[in-house]
Order: sequence, then C-alpha cells, then structure tokens
Amino acid sequence: MVYIFGRHGSLGVLIKMALYTAPNITDGFDNALVGMNSAIPLFFPMLLTFVFGLVFFGGFISQRKRDGTADAPMWATVASLSTLMVALPMTITKGILGVETLSIIVVITILSGFWLFTSRSRNEV
Repeated sequence: MVYIFGRHGSLGVLIKMALYTAPNITDGFDNALVGMNSAIPLFFPMLLTFVFGLVFFGGFISQRKRDGTADAPMWATVASLSTLMVALPMTITKGILGVETLSIIVVITILSGFWLFTSRSRNEV
C-alpha cells in the first residue's frame, strides 16, 4: 500500500490514500475484470445503469424531438432488453456480475415488458 502525504491549508491535515494496483493482464482479460470488480464492487452495476439510461433517455429525447411525443413504455423495454444483452455475457465468468444484479435486470425487463403490453390496445403492439 502506498501512502500519499499532503497538507491542507495551515492546519496540516495528513491525507492517507491507497493507490489502486493495476491488475495483471497477462493472466487474461477476464481475471482483470474480476480484479476490478473486487476493487470496485459497484463498477459493473453502475455501468449497466449507464447503458440503461443512455438507451432510454437517448431514444426518448430523440423520439420527442422527431415526433413531438415520446413513448416511455417502449423505450423502457428497449433499454432494459439492451441492458440484459450487455449483462448476459458478464455472467459467463464467475465474479464479474452477481446473481442479485442479474435478477434485478431480469425483473426490470419483465416489468417494462408488462408495462409496454398493458399500455397498448389489442391491435397496437
């Protein structure tokens, strides 16, 4: 562990900060991802949240600019399916994505699909 010492103003506060040790890529890229997940456990759930938000808000805003209205149930379903497709390969290697995170993604996908099909009339979907 490496310590960085610094001073803050005239008070002389000691700052101890551990630097992140880079994973060994020669063992394989999947081992680097597992090491990153052990160092930063919220990295992959936040990455998947970013994917969901990017697809949802990007499509929603684009459709609103183009048509004047936007279809939130459709974009929620598209975003959740996109997130599920990104998350499924992460489950191949043990330690990258947990079962809890994957189950939350599956539940959100099912609920957004339910929202899509209940917000439509019989001939619309």
